[in-house]
Amino acid sequence: MAAFTAKDVQALREKTGVGMMECKKALVDAEGDMDKAVEILKEKGLATQQKKSSRVAAEGVVVAYNDKENKIGVLVEVNCETDFVAKNPDFVALAKNIAKTVAETNPADVDDLLKKTLSGASCTVEEAVQELFLAIRENMKVRRFVRVDGIVETYIHAGGSVGVMVKFDTDDATAAKDEFVAMAKNVAMQVAAMSPEYLSESDITADELAKMKNITIESALNKPESLPKPILMQVFQKVLSEKLWSDEDIAAYNEQKNNKFLFNFLSKEAIAKLAEVAVSLKDLFVGNVIFQKATEGRVAKQIKEICLLNQAFVRTDLYEGNVGGYVASVAKSLGADIKVTGFERFQRGEGIEKKADNFAAEIASMVK
Repeated sequence: MAAFTAKDVQALREKTGVGMMECKKALVDAEGDMDKAVEILKEKGLATQQKKSSRVAAEGVVVAYNDKENKIGVLVEVNCETDFVAKNPDFVALAKNIAKTVAETNPADVDDLLKKTLSGASCTVEEAVQELFLAIRENMKVRRFVRVDGIVETYIHAGGSVGVMVKFDTDDATAAKDEFVAMAKNVAMQVAAMSPEYLSESDITADELAKMKNITIESALNKPESLPKPILMQVFQKVLSEKLWSDEDIAAYNEQKNNKFLFNFLSKEAIAKLAEVAVSLKDLFVGNVIFQKATEGRVAKQIKEICLLNQAFVRTDLYEGNVGGYVASVAKSLGADIKVTGFERFQRGEGIEKKADNFAAEIASMVK
């Protein structure tokens, strides 16, 4: 066996980021050959990574890359297991380099991205993730990315918990102005804060709008206290005429029917029965003009909440009105045409079901 020193072990540790004992074992197996020891650690790391790949990686970062010269914007989400690793400078740096790689190579999907050479390196993205795994020892995954050509503005919130990219249609001279950049950043921050689902009402399909209207109707009927008074009175009349309530609730109604807090005096069972009756009368109510207007008003309110350009602009210190009006006001002040044409919003870990740790069961299984 070739001899090696403590300095060799330390050098291998600094090169790979792996613990001292594992470095020593690798050098023993490699008979002192440093390069071979590195390969051994890589192979062991891959095996360990495969074992850990089933562990939930719902933490991590969303990073952005905005190449304004070439007009390319990128958002990337890279996940890990713990918030501690998500803040690791090497992990964050890798995520940023992966975003730059997306901009430079325009991969078709994540699998294609993993095969691309990492920006500024000689290894692939997949190999770079593996190298970092050797040091960090946590499951890491490049989860998703989006790449947009054109004039964009990006915003990263709270150290990578949310990432936003907004695309604009305007000329290059306008896009270079400080007023435009500030406006674009404010719109991106709006997307981060208010999480719109659509750009504008015109992006909602007829089927989606019909579904939204139906859900609104069902929701209103299942919450009778929110129904227009003439509609609610019809529900009360049916309940009372058919004696669908207990004597106590009927007495409470007769005593408090003119009280605006009437529902506070009714039992849960009585309110549930009101909802049941209201739903049974759905076909009657949907043709009622009063009910139709109430439904349309609620749908309109929802549209203002879920469509970016219709949302109330949160920076009321800058503009009072909706986001579309704010963009138009900046365009007017610059004497330019500016349109918001799309946006992307990544929230770290969204849609990933986190595993709930049961430490008591874990300890119990260990002592069996």
